[in-house]
Amino acid sequence: MGNYVYFNGRKLRYGYTTGSSATAATKAALLLLLGKVEKIEEVEIDVPAGKRIKIGIKSFEKTKDYTMATVVKDGGDDPDATHGLEIVSKVSFRKDSKINIFGGKGVGKVTKVGLPVEIGKSAINPTPMKMLTSIVEEFLPEGKGVDVEISVPLGEEAAKKTMNAKLGIIGGISILGTMGIVRPMSEESWKASLAIELKQNLTYFNTKTAIFLFGNRGKMFLSKEFPKRAEEGVVISNFVGYMFDKACEYEVKKVYFIGELGKFVKVAGGIFHTHSRVSDAKMEILAANALLVGEKLENVYKILDSNTTEEASGYIEKKEVFNLLAEKAKQKCEEHCRKNGWDLEVETLILSAEKKVIGQSKNFFKEF
Repeated sequence: MGNYVYFNGRKLRYGYTTGSSATAATKAALLLLLGKVEKIEEVEIDVPAGKRIKIGIKSFEKTKDYTMATVVKDGGDDPDATHGLEIVSKVSFRKDSKINIFGGKGVGKVTKVGLPVEIGKSAINPTPMKMLTSIVEEFLPEGKGVDVEISVPLGEEAAKKTMNAKLGIIGGISILGTMGIVRPMSEESWKASLAIELKQNLTYFNTKTAIFLFGNRGKMFLSKEFPKRAEEGVVISNFVGYMFDKACEYEVKKVYFIGELGKFVKVAGGIFHTHSRVSDAKMEILAANALLVGEKLENVYKILDSNTTEEASGYIEKKEVFNLLAEKAKQKCEEHCRKNGWDLEVETLILSAEKKVIGQSKNFFKEF
């Protein structure tokens, strides 16, 4: 692809999704099957992002029974676990007029509820399925039917580097892509997978209560202290605002939020994307709140000079600051949701580096 975006001063190339790769391979195989071309090196397809893109065809094959075409998935300058995989489309005529699109080797099967694809079906998401269907309908003569098998020879191995197993997709990767292109350095695919996991958990556990975890520290704490609820936890990473937006969208009534001090300090200050490249005022927020509970001024200066919140917490004598931070983080999250027009209750639990509870909102353990 020839499209670029500038990120942090660098010129980065767009890529295309597995859905676009499968669609391009299918177009090539179908044109070969219909005898419209004898050989093919490149095709153009329209993608939901409103662009028309060119995708190269690595190889093709034509027999008396079927045709096949292969595309190498190109993630651009934001490669993921599927970058470089061969996406293969095999097309053959049917005896009826149906269009049957399904996954073959290396494309996962859905085994859990909460995903946009039914249990038992191939993990080809709705947008790629619509793209595949449209490209077939565009060229297939009336009254003809075809089987379209999408396969990814190394898909099962690549899936081990994705969240598919946790989401209940087994045997391979998913054919994905809501826009058809991959914007380099974007977080959209990561965030989208977290939103799917949240929705799936709500459906699977038949609940309107969610458990958010910043990362592995919270995950390990939950598994050890509350093993019966461990599977409910969703690791939201730095995407606090986004995930609370999704909680509102999915009409969640209550969120239990568990994680480390360094992240919660930021949330207590009203920061809803906690990555250090986006925001980093944790020492200032921690120092200000320490002052509020009467911490010694000499300790406040030490907090401000600290390199990490773990170091800073060692200087704190007024331990009640941690409960204060937990209450403030709770309030900020609830306020954020009210701005979305949704009333959501939040309870927070702050952990030390040793995964010990050091702060909590007043009612965290009341019903947890």
